[in-house]
Amino acid sequence: MVLGASIAGKAQKYSNEFLTIGVGARAHGMGTAVAATVGDVTAGLWNPAGLAQIDTAEGLQLGAMHAEWFAGVSKFDYLGFTPPLGNGARLGFSLVRFGIDGIPNTLSLYNSDGTVNFDQVTEFSAADYAFLVSYAKPLKVKKGELLAGGSVKVIHRRIGPFANSWGFGLDAGLQYHIKGWSFGLVAKDITSTFNAWSFSFTEAEKETLALTNNEVPINSVEITRPQVVLGAARRFAVKNIGLTPEVNFILTTDGQRNTLVSADPVSMDLAGGVEADYKNFLFLRAGVSQFQQFTDFEGSEQLRMRPSLGVGFRISKFVVDYAYTDLGSEESTYSHIISLRLAIRPKGSR
Repeated sequence: MVLGASIAGKAQKYSNEFLTIGVGARAHGMGTAVAATVGDVTAGLWNPAGLAQIDTAEGLQLGAMHAEWFAGVSKFDYLGFTPPLGNGARLGFSLVRFGIDGIPNTLSLYNSDGTVNFDQVTEFSAADYAFLVSYAKPLKVKKGELLAGGSVKVIHRRIGPFANSWGFGLDAGLQYHIKGWSFGLVAKDITSTFNAWSFSFTEAEKETLALTNNEVPINSVEITRPQVVLGAARRFAVKNIGLTPEVNFILTTDGQRNTLVSADPVSMDLAGGVEADYKNFLFLRAGVSQFQQFTDFEGSEQLRMRPSLGVGFRISKFVVDYAYTDLGSEESTYSHIISLRLAIRPKGSR
C-alpha cells in the first residue's frame, strides 16, 4: 500500500468506520446483533446501557480481543474494564486500535537524477485509535428493568508522520428487559463526530505527489454522521438449555449505502443472530449481517451477506469466546476472533 491510497480514506462517507467492526467474539458470533442483550464489558461500544446489566458482585470486569484480517495485514485490538459504582451503576473504559503496519513509503524511491534507490524506502503505520469512557445505571420503572447509558469517545487517527486527526463524539443507549424480552436503542455520534485532520509534508514530498498525479491534501474536518440501532431479543429456556435470538436494525444517515434498504440520506441494514447456552457454561452462536446487492458475471442481481459462527466457555470468573466471521465481501477474508473476559470479584463474593 502506498501513501496516496491511505490518505484517500479521509472521505466523510463511512467516516470512523473502524468503530462499526465491533469488539468481542460473542457479538461477532451473533452477527453483531447484540444491542438488546449485550451485558458485559464490551457494552461500552455496542450499547453503553448494557454495562448496568453486570451484577455488582462481579466486581471489576476486564475484557480483551485480538483479530487479524486480510492474511494478517490489518490488526484489530481491544482492551476494556468496568468497575462497579453504587446503586447498580457502572463506569466503563475501552481502548480500540485498528491498524496496518509496515506500509512502504515510496515518496523517496527516486533520486533527483531519476535513478531508483530502494535504500530510501521506509515503512510507516496507518492506525485508528478510540478511547471511550462510559457510564450506565438502572432507572426506576413500574415493570421490567430499564437501563440507560452513554459514552464519550476520543478518536485519534494517524498515517505515519504525514497525517493525523483528533475527534470527539457521544453515544447514548437504552435497554429494556421484561418477561424474557429485551429491547435496545443506541444512538451513535448523536451530535455528529468531528475529526480535525492536519497534514505534514516536506517540499520534496509535495513535489513527488504532484509529479505522480496525487493530490496534496490540506487541513480539513471529517464529519461522522449519527447512526441509530434498534434491537429486539427473546430468551427461551427449557431446563438447562437456553436460546436467545436477536435482530438489529441499523440506520445510517451519511448518504446512500449498499445495504438491505438503500436510500439517501438514510439507509437501513439488518443483523441477526442466535445464542444457545447450556447451564450458562457452554455457548453456541450463529449470525448474519451486512446485506449487500451485487451483480454477478451473468449480469443478474444477487444478495450477499456476512455469515458468522461462534462458541464460548465460562469457567468460574473466566470467559473465553471464539468467532469465525468475514470482514470483507470477497473470498478468503474470513478471520478467527478470540476474546477474553475476567471478573475480579470482591473478597467474600461467589
